[in-house]
Parts: sequence; C-alpha cells; structure tokens
Amino acid sequence: MARWIKWAIALLAVLLLAAGVVNRLSARKAGQQALAASSAATGAGRVELAATDVVKAALHDLTQALPISGVLKAVNSAVIKARVAGELQDLSVREGDAVKAGQVIARIEAAEYQSRLRQAKEQAASSKAQVDVVQRQYDNNQALVAQGFISRTALDTSLANLNAARSTYQAALAGAEVAAKAIQDTVLKSPIAGQVSQRLAQPGERVGIDSRIVEVVDLSRLELEASLGAQESMTVRIGQAARLQIEGSPQAVTARVARINPSAQAGSRSVLVYLGIDNTGGAGTAVNALPLRQGLFAQGTLDTAQASMLAVPLDSVRTDKPQLYVQTVEDGKVRHRPVEPGTRGTAGGDTLVAVKGLAEGTLVVRGHVGLLREGASVRFTPIAAPAAGQAPGMPAASKPAP
Repeated sequence: MARWIKWAIALLAVLLLAAGVVNRLSARKAGQQALAASSAATGAGRVELAATDVVKAALHDLTQALPISGVLKAVNSAVIKARVAGELQDLSVREGDAVKAGQVIARIEAAEYQSRLRQAKEQAASSKAQVDVVQRQYDNNQALVAQGFISRTALDTSLANLNAARSTYQAALAGAEVAAKAIQDTVLKSPIAGQVSQRLAQPGERVGIDSRIVEVVDLSRLELEASLGAQESMTVRIGQAARLQIEGSPQAVTARVARINPSAQAGSRSVLVYLGIDNTGGAGTAVNALPLRQGLFAQGTLDTAQASMLAVPLDSVRTDKPQLYVQTVEDGKVRHRPVEPGTRGTAGGDTLVAVKGLAEGTLVVRGHVGLLREGASVRFTPIAAPAAGQAPGMPAASKPAP
C-alpha cells in the first residue's frame, strides 16, 4: 500500500513538472508572436519619406539617344613620302613640331638628278641642231624640185626626215622636263598645316620611292567614326548633336553628325557615322581648352529625336520581381505597381524611361529609397519653418519620432 502511494506521488510530480514546462513554452511563443506583430505594426506604420524621395509620373519631352563610341581621327592628315630615291638630308622636324603648308620638311641629295638634267638638256640641244640640218636640206630640196633636178619622192623623203628630227627634239625636251621635275621632287614639303605626329626616317638614310618620311595631322578638325546597327542608323540625320566624353578628360565635348556612309559594312551590316568636332577656339587654342588629340577614345550619346511621353526616373523601376514594377504612394500606403518600360531618354539632365501602367500624377518612390513593404503607411516629413535667428532654407532641428 505504501509502495503504491510513493508511485502516485512521483507520477503527480512528473505531471506537474511537464505542465510547468508546457506553460513556459506557450508563454514564450506567445511573447515572440506578440513581438513580431508589434514589430510588423511598427514597421508598417512608421515609413517616413521626404518630399525629395518621391516624384510624380508626368509627361516629359524625352530626348532619345543612341550610345556611340570610337577613336578620334584628324579630318586632314598627310603622309609625306619620297618621290625619288636617294640619301635623306636636312630632316630636322620631330614629333609635336608645328609645320606650315608648303614648309620644307627635308631634302634628298640631288647631285645625280642634276647630272641627269644636264644630260637631257645636252641631248635636247643635239636634237635641235639635227633639226636645223634637216630643215636646210628640206628647203634646198624644195628649190631643186621646183627646178626639176630631183623627184617629188626625194622631197617627201626629206620631209619625213624633218618630221622625225622634230619628234626626236620634242622627246629630248620632254626628257629634260622629267629630269627637272625629279630635281623638284628632291625637296619634300608639307601639303597641310599641322603638327608632326610621326617621323619615320632619319637623316642620312637612303630611302626609296614612296618611302614614308613624316606624318602631319591637322588637329583643328577632328572626327569620330561610330558604327551603328542597321535599325539604329535609320534615325540618324546629318546635323544631329552628340555629347562625348573623351578618355582622360572630365569635360564633355559636343559633336555633330557630319557624314553618313551610304553603304553598310559587309558581314556586320553596320553603318558608319562620322561626327565632326571643332577643335579650334580662336588663336589656335582648343575649344573649351580641351587638349584633344588624334587616337583618343571617346564615348557618349547621340540625340536622335524628341517625344512627349509619361516617364519616371530610370532608377525607380525595380527588377527584384519577375514583373518590373515601381513603388507608389496611394492613399497614404505603399503600393507595388507593375509597369512596362519603353523608350529611354534624357530630360533636364536626368535619365528617364517611358512607362505604361501608371496614371499621370502618380507619386513614385525614387530608387535610392530602397525596398518598402507593400501596404506600409507613409508619412511625409514636414518642412518646418525656420526658427528665430536661422537663415531661410536651412533645415530645422530634428525632433525625435513620437
């Protein structure tokens, strides 16, 4: 009997202990749920935005732009080559030196060509003397034919000899002119004004015909060659403006479409567009004091058209869901509205995107705010009036949230 009472007391103690554990676990779980509900309620009711955190979806005149890139090239450049073979002399210009149109760049040793000119002149003089002899013979034969001493055939032969002598004389004169031209070609001149970009030979070096000596570029007019797709090229017109960012320069440069290639490139079917850049600002200085040089890489956008569209800032369109959406503020609550983005463009220096699925005037949360819980209440921070002694436009002292 006593043993049964001990077992009953032990079982009762175990049941009481188990009931206490269950009660403690239930209380803890209820507390966690209450805390989570309280946190959710607090988070949902305390979204506070500034007026600058939202923007109205409105109609904007979007400037549609195409991305372009390429390397700057001088519109006018010239490679000075040797027109005759010989030893290079008097080459003093180097890379970066400024040259004028018609300036003598170098010379080629001309002694050999001067000797050839003298030889050609002597041959021409000999041919002229031969013409004089044959001319006297022909005149005498004419008199003899008139007197009947020789036949008409002999006179014709004499005339043929005269014509041959004259042709030989003319050929000798042409040879002398060629020799004189060769002497002129020993003097190498710059055909354009500009700067030396490459020096490809050295004084004393023997060069052949068409050897490259010096390259001169005119930096007053530069050009960007951009490759566009077939569809993109359909919207490009001569005179359209582009904003370019030059490699290594913080300042943007304005360019305009100067030419459009009438043929597409084989294989890629791309179309080449040439944008001109005026690199002179008077007195030989670069526009906006930019040190533009041939070969620099440039990229930017080409403005092709303008259209009035309902648009929002590009960073307001969120991509963390399968369907693109924007966060809006409607009736004091955060809503996620699906949108269909369209044409991108610029307006007032901002990048905007046209959207479908929104009404004009809808308040859209800007992208820098981040993700907000849908359905959360929104409270806008009031703009307090400046306190006494505080300059207008300065923010008022912050107050703790209630």
